[in-house]
Amino acid sequence: MGKILIVTTSHTSIPGTDDATGVWYEELAAPYCAFADAGYQVALASIRGGEVPIDARSLAETPLPEPVRRFHDDPAAIEAAHHSKPATSVDPGDFEAIFLPGGHGTMWDFPNNPVLATLIATMLDAGKIVASVCHGPAGFIGVTRLDGSPLIKGRSITCFSDSEERAVHLDDKVPFLLETTLRGLGAQVSVGPDFTPHIMEDGNLLTGQNPKSSEPLAQAVITALKAKQTKAA
Repeated sequence: MGKILIVTTSHTSIPGTDDATGVWYEELAAPYCAFADAGYQVALASIRGGEVPIDARSLAETPLPEPVRRFHDDPAAIEAAHHSKPATSVDPGDFEAIFLPGGHGTMWDFPNNPVLATLIATMLDAGKIVASVCHGPAGFIGVTRLDGSPLIKGRSITCFSDSEERAVHLDDKVPFLLETTLRGLGAQVSVGPDFTPHIMEDGNLLTGQNPKSSEPLAQAVITALKAKQTKAA
């Protein structure tokens, strides 16, 4: 069935505060479980490698989302999260798709990251699936086409909205508002109601708005991969 790469943040704190951050657990667990259930091999990498930082707030939901419980009880998944590969060690040619979970940590180590930018641009240009959810599209910032224009210029995407950022009272803590910034780069950003599932598909670029979009986005990735396999057969 091929291999799918998940790349997470390695950033652990919100500067100027005592607040820890990292990846939002559901945004990691839901795609990991969905891809594994569909028969894909899943590799987990992070910006620096090593232990993937989990935002503690994402463990405060009652009850925990079912994929989070599954991931937490899966020794192989936990092992992968404790010993993720550094993004520098990843060969994009080994994978059919890349998935970027969010979490506020991405707002610091995803934008203008040359290693991540190369992974995204290489896979997108090769016709492979590039998917990202919530704050994960921060990784699109600094990714350019051959002519130097932003990769997402004119592309239809979604992301954690400015309204949602204000609702969680972190709009004055993050270095920039993601929706506003992506619009400024020329992306056609579509957002739905706060904290409800919303995904966008633009060719091989797939995005989701918030944690609750993680599962439907993962399923959309699987559908897109199967369509490619059928076409190639």
